[in-house]
Amino acid sequence: MQFGKLLLSAVLGGIIGFERESHGQAAGFRTYLVVSTGACLMMLLSLHIEAIYHSFDVGQSVVRLDPGRIASYAIASMGFLGSGAIIKGRGSVRGLTTAAGLWIATGIGLSIGAGLVYQTLFATCVILVALYWVHPVRKLTPHRLYSIVTVSFISEEDALIKIKSVLADFKSIVIQSYSYDYEVSLHRATYRIRIYSTNDKDWSEVTNRFLRIKTVTEVKWAESDVP
Repeated sequence: MQFGKLLLSAVLGGIIGFERESHGQAAGFRTYLVVSTGACLMMLLSLHIEAIYHSFDVGQSVVRLDPGRIASYAIASMGFLGSGAIIKGRGSVRGLTTAAGLWIATGIGLSIGAGLVYQTLFATCVILVALYWVHPVRKLTPHRLYSIVTVSFISEEDALIKIKSVLADFKSIVIQSYSYDYEVSLHRATYRIRIYSTNDKDWSEVTNRFLRIKTVTEVKWAESDVP
């Protein structure tokens, strides 16, 4: 029975890891399989220790048992592995789903080790549905994309007015702030505009509109920090 629990933990953890690996995550099939199987083994060990000392008289023995202690340490230590999967970019945090997956893989192993097989199977199905089929739903929800647009002009005459005129034509783009830089030797004015948009399809059109301005020499588009 215990060997079957270990095998089932490996299978369920590996299935979730396969989804993560298909999305290019470093923590994939093997990592999830090992985490889930190891957590199951820890739970079995915890229950086995409790069974060994179960016959001791609590009033006469100095041994105090807590079957959940090893399990709690397994969950806590998973934070170190999960934090290594999280990468903070300039405008987003990536790897949270992978870290959460490692955490739940630990829970899967512990639950199977404790004998909650059917509950664990149901939870795994819910997680797989969330990973495979709920992700496209996020695309239907509008969210802000923060960017910094840099536009350089060979002449600063009416440059800001032209920038505002172009961006005003795109209702999905909201201007947050401007910064200005002027190179005297090159007679070049550079404006950096911090914006956010709910439609990334407009970005290429915005760039083309800026390039149509005769005095524009360079246009850059970069990801921005989320305020």
